[in-house]
Amino acid sequence: MRVGVYIDGYNLYYGTKRQCKTATSSWKWLDLRSLVTSVVSSQRSWPDATIERIVYCTARIDAGLNPDGHAEQDIYLKALVAADSVDHIEYGKYVVGIRPRPLAVKGPTASDPPRIVTSQWPVMVQSSLGVPQQDSVFMVSTLHQEEKGTDVNVASHMLVDVLNGAVDAVVVVSNDSDLKFPVHFARERVPVGHVNPHGNFFAGDLAGVPTEGVGSHWWRKLHAGDFTGHQLPTTVGRYSRPPKW
Repeated sequence: MRVGVYIDGYNLYYGTKRQCKTATSSWKWLDLRSLVTSVVSSQRSWPDATIERIVYCTARIDAGLNPDGHAEQDIYLKALVAADSVDHIEYGKYVVGIRPRPLAVKGPTASDPPRIVTSQWPVMVQSSLGVPQQDSVFMVSTLHQEEKGTDVNVASHMLVDVLNGAVDAVVVVSNDSDLKFPVHFARERVPVGHVNPHGNFFAGDLAGVPTEGVGSHWWRKLHAGDFTGHQLPTTVGRYSRPPKW
């Protein structure tokens, strides 16, 4: 069974960061091939599975806004290629701009929606005539950074490989509900493994049963030990793990 692995780099990063924020050992210098090979080889329903290709989808950090992050990411991406930890890197892009937004605070409980802040004493908005404008909304100008294209690239590579017969099964590393259609489409044609890097509930839109479509599907949550236990060597060819990592 030839397996294609399709990784949403940012979904993986934030899932890893969430779970490893108190980890005492390295977690950012992640060896993707080692990680997914370990996960796939542990699936009893796929006893003859071999990794055919690993596609890593990401976007480059903006060098102007975050020069250190850009440099560290660049080293990591080059190390992934040098270590043969991925077969292909597909790049999306960052969209950067300014957006006006209403000032807001968290709701009373975690399940409540955010609450928009309005003017009231002791902080009041008044008109040019000096008349208090009760319940006016405070608007703030914010920096907006948005990664674009990663989920589309994950879906595109996966579906092209499935439809071309390049793989016999696929693994999706993401918990992004935007992948609902391509994942369910793939399950009608090949076995699908779904890996959730956040370690919490699977996105409802990605739920299913092992017997759906062609069957032999599985779901796996990653945890902190999965990340810290699968790290690249400190030095890979010309590239070394950044000191802060």
